[in-house]
Amino acid sequence: MLQLPNQTNYYKGKVRDVYTIGEKHLAMVVSDRISAFDHVLPRPIPYKGQVLNTIAARFLDATQDIVPNWKISTPLPNVTIGLKAEPYRIEMVIRGNLTGHAWRTYKSGKRELCGVELPEGMKENDFFDAPIITPATKADEGHDEDISREDIIAKSIVSEEDYIMLELYTRQLFERGKQMADEQGLILVDTKYEFGKIGDTIYLIDEIHTPDSSRYFYKEGYQERQDAGQPQKQLSKEFVREWLMANDFQGLEGQTMPEMSDEVVNNITNRYIELYEQVTGNKFEKIDIPEDEWLATLKNAVKELD
Repeated sequence: MLQLPNQTNYYKGKVRDVYTIGEKHLAMVVSDRISAFDHVLPRPIPYKGQVLNTIAARFLDATQDIVPNWKISTPLPNVTIGLKAEPYRIEMVIRGNLTGHAWRTYKSGKRELCGVELPEGMKENDFFDAPIITPATKADEGHDEDISREDIIAKSIVSEEDYIMLELYTRQLFERGKQMADEQGLILVDTKYEFGKIGDTIYLIDEIHTPDSSRYFYKEGYQERQDAGQPQKQLSKEFVREWLMANDFQGLEGQTMPEMSDEVVNNITNRYIELYEQVTGNKFEKIDIPEDEWLATLKNAVKELD
C-alpha cells in the first residue's frame, strides 16, 4: 500500500486502489488486476489499467456537459485524481440489447427483470424498442443484486427525486456513448453508471464506457449475424467470463479458479488493446514508467490539490 501526502483513508477494490486525500479528493489507481464472477483472477493483465483509465477519462471529458463528474486530472496512464462524493448504493445498468445477464434471465423463461417487462418473441442480442434500465444494489462483498426502481425508492436507498435524475442522466449518457461508439463502427450494447453526491449536486463517478463496465458489438455485419442466428462479434470482458465458464468456473461454491497460462494472459491483454483502439480510434501506446518515477509523479499531483 502506498502512503500519499495528506492521505486519510485507503480502500482496495477488486481492480482499483482508492486513496482518500484530505476530506474532498480521491486518487484512484486502476490496477492490472482483473475480476469476473466477483472473483479476482490469479494473474494481472499487462496494460489493462492503462486501457481502462484512459478510456474512462476520454468519456468523462466527453460527457461533462450532461452531468458533472468526479475527474480532475489523469497524471499517470493508470491514475485519476478527482472529487470525493458520497456514492449512491446502486449501479444504474442500462441495456440496449437482450444480451448477457438479461438474455440468461429471458432464456430461463422469465419475462421481467428489475421490474421491467420483457416482450415476447425476442432473440439473443436483439435490440429493445427502447433501452431499459435494470439497476443493481452495490455490494461491498459478494454479488450485486438486481433491484427494481420501486424497491429502491420504497427502501429509501435513493430518494424519488434523486432517482428520477439518475434515470435521466443514465439515458442521456447512454445515448452519448452510443453516438460515439457509432462513429467508430461499434454498437454500445449495455453499460453501468455510478453516481454520487457532493452537497446538493449529483456527480458521475468511477469509470464509464470501459470494457469492464460495458459491452460493445461491431456494427458491420450485426443484422446479418442476427438474421442467421449467429453470435455477435463483440468487444467486452464477456470473453473472460466465457473462458472461465469453459473451464468450469462461475464463482460458485466448490469451484476452483483455473490456472492462467502466459498465452491466456497475452490474449486478454491483446483483446483489451483491441477494444481501446476500436473505441477511441487511436493507436494504443504501451507506457511503462519506472516505479520510483511513477510514485514521484503521483505524489506531486496529490500535493497540488487544495
